[in-house]
Amino acid sequence: MMFLDEVLNFLLSLDQKRFFQFFWYFVVFDFTRYVVFDTVVLILHFLRRWQRRETRRKARIQMFREKPLVSVIAPGKNEGKHIPALVRSLQKQTYKNFELIIVDDGSDDNSAVICRQLQKQGAIDKFFRNNYRGGKASAANLALHYAKGEFVIHLDADTHLTETSVEKIILPFFINKKIGAVGGDIRVNNIGVSPTATLQAFDYMKTISTGRLVASYFNILRIVSGAYGAFRKDILLRLGGWDVGPGMDGDIVLKIRKLGFKVVHEPEAICYTNVPTTFAKLAKQRYRWDRSMIRFRIRKHRDLLSLANKNFSISNFFTSLDGISFNLILNLKWWIYIFQIVIFSPSVMFFIFPVNYVLYLISNVHEYLMTTILYGDTIRKKELQMAFYLPLMPLYTGIFLRIVRSYAYMMEFFFKASFYDLWNPWKVSRSVIKRKY
Repeated sequence: MMFLDEVLNFLLSLDQKRFFQFFWYFVVFDFTRYVVFDTVVLILHFLRRWQRRETRRKARIQMFREKPLVSVIAPGKNEGKHIPALVRSLQKQTYKNFELIIVDDGSDDNSAVICRQLQKQGAIDKFFRNNYRGGKASAANLALHYAKGEFVIHLDADTHLTETSVEKIILPFFINKKIGAVGGDIRVNNIGVSPTATLQAFDYMKTISTGRLVASYFNILRIVSGAYGAFRKDILLRLGGWDVGPGMDGDIVLKIRKLGFKVVHEPEAICYTNVPTTFAKLAKQRYRWDRSMIRFRIRKHRDLLSLANKNFSISNFFTSLDGISFNLILNLKWWIYIFQIVIFSPSVMFFIFPVNYVLYLISNVHEYLMTTILYGDTIRKKELQMAFYLPLMPLYTGIFLRIVRSYAYMMEFFFKASFYDLWNPWKVSRSVIKRKY
């Protein structure tokens, strides 16, 4: 209690200038972006949905009148135990005119047996098996080659959908013909299996459900997750499909934006996925994801920031700038902030860090409440129960994920580590390692 009293006395002794001096990082960046900005946009989102309800109703009527074929493709490796759940969720869809194409990318589990049995039952329309793993992009492109639909929904094989997910993710294409890709709202299925999985559930609420909604509102959405996204097939064919990842989902979106098409997030198109259940597996996954920011946004698509680019656009400029700023630059600023506190304010740093923890905890609680409002009646009991884990979020996002992210950036920037990642077979990575990016 004595330490808490000392922290409180320290806070009460601060005037506005000194408060800003010690907590500028939270005030300028996190509070402004993730509390003020997100709250305003969420309110505007609900207002716009209400104003456009008639437009959405007419678009839905048109969609069910035309009933275009949709190709649902699901590449995967060793996902046999998850595929039946995916198939069952698709069988319950309100939109029925789709084909399901699954590609087994060199699995050594029973995926092939399960898929062939489901194909015999008519639950899978097309099944392909690669005897040797070619990587996720290769498997997705194989499925794309045989897809007959006007639209393509790309799913991870370990996901499953709510009953209206197919119609909800296709609907935006009928609202605006300039939309080239739609991202679905991805939520964590295995909440409660471990603390790691539960913390990620809130992370997904914050970065996907709310974060991508905000980016979509301002037309700066830079990623449609490979776990659940929809595309116009003619655009995918025009681009030659997916390029070699990791980061293939962000790469294809930036290519689509360069062609002049819009990319949007659809919060009512819901998908559930399984996330890593240990911190070691999570660190490995995020290490792979974070390197793609350097590989694709800094190297391959750096032309988005160039005024000399003949296809330059303001929205694409801010799309790229937002990603670089709130990932790379602000990550560096965080380390500068820590250095500043330790070197220039050592006498009070043990007061500053607990106050920062409380500030970020309050921010996370606010964001959690906002997202539960966004979820509405689709929220599940276990998503409400995970509120008990909120006190761990400042440590999870502020320390664990930031350290992983910093290491990933360094390894990719100096050593191009993603090209040597076993996530892709070496024969595939070797084919692109000499490219300029």
